[in-house]
Amino acid sequence: MVLKQGDQEIVHITENGRGKYAFMSEEVLKREIDNAVEEALYQTRLKEALLQSRDDIAHGRTYASREALLNAVAEKRGADGSSDDGHMTEADCDRA
Repeated sequence: MVLKQGDQEIVHITENGRGKYAFMSEEVLKREIDNAVEEALYQTRLKEALLQSRDDIAHGRTYASREALLNAVAEKRGADGSSDDGHMTEADCDRA
């Protein structure tokens, strides 16, 4: 039973009511590590985006319309050599 469950998820084994061991397959371990890395990268990108937005507001880089925002993004993408065509689409705004 423990082996079968360990193939699907982490099995926590306790000793005297306290966590003592964790059992899982190599596949589950890899999945858990991949998920942790993905979450850490997401948190880092989110923090960077929030810091950048605060800096933008502090320095008056705000936009009164969606069009002005799209133009500013296109200019910034063109300046930093982004690989896309440099244009932010409506879908990009909707995802943001």
